[in-house]
Amino acid sequence: MSLPDYISEIKSYLVTAGFDEQINSAVILGSGLGSFGEHIQNAITIPYGHIPSFPQSTVEGHSGSLIFGTIDGNTVLAFSGRFHHYEGHSFKKTVLPVQLAKSFGVHKLIISNAAGGINLNFSVGNLMVIDNIIRQNMMISEPSPKTWKYNLYEYADRVFDIAGELDIPVKRGTYLYVKGPNYETKAEIKAFRYMGGDAVGMSTAPELMEAAKLGVRAAAVSLITNAAAGVTDQKLDHAEVKEAADLKKEEFARLVKGLIDKL
Repeated sequence: MSLPDYISEIKSYLVTAGFDEQINSAVILGSGLGSFGEHIQNAITIPYGHIPSFPQSTVEGHSGSLIFGTIDGNTVLAFSGRFHHYEGHSFKKTVLPVQLAKSFGVHKLIISNAAGGINLNFSVGNLMVIDNIIRQNMMISEPSPKTWKYNLYEYADRVFDIAGELDIPVKRGTYLYVKGPNYETKAEIKAFRYMGGDAVGMSTAPELMEAAKLGVRAAAVSLITNAAAGVTDQKLDHAEVKEAADLKKEEFARLVKGLIDKL
């Protein structure tokens, strides 16, 4: 399946800047999780604003930089910041990181996000392996000339096993995508729980769908950074995201390193 012309332009620029032609793994870092970039060795860091045809990330907790380097001998491409539909980007643009990973021949794509907990058995700070998604009124990228399907269970099983090997406790469940940028109402969260959602967020689902469409092996992990509306009586605040991410950043980094090595 062909990629947009601007992907070739972006790759050429990055190779000229020192990126390898072929890269083993890619990581999309969610809100507050950008500190993972500090674990990348021999890093080349380029702000999104310096890359031709690259959109900008404007959300708090997303630094907006592309990082290339190595982790334990594996070449890694890390997107420190993503592009959300609610920022005004088309779905076609929100999946640019997946398309770029495809152009570099990435063997494994690890997608992360900060999410609100819907499942009453989840707590702030839990890591949840995504094994299914629910999409709310989402259209992704361009029409496909052929049918395709996604199946997260196989990769979710392996992520769950790797986390166990690393002695990292994880949950697993269904991620429910909403467009945002507003937080959901109590009534909506109640309905989402009835639908089978375990966590809710404003990203990731378009990227997972694009990965399936392009044949890119992808796994996804949510950090539960807050309880969704109505789960507790506390007011929702973006500061909770950073606080929860700071507490879990080392554990998250260990898990992602393990996935890069073993997935």
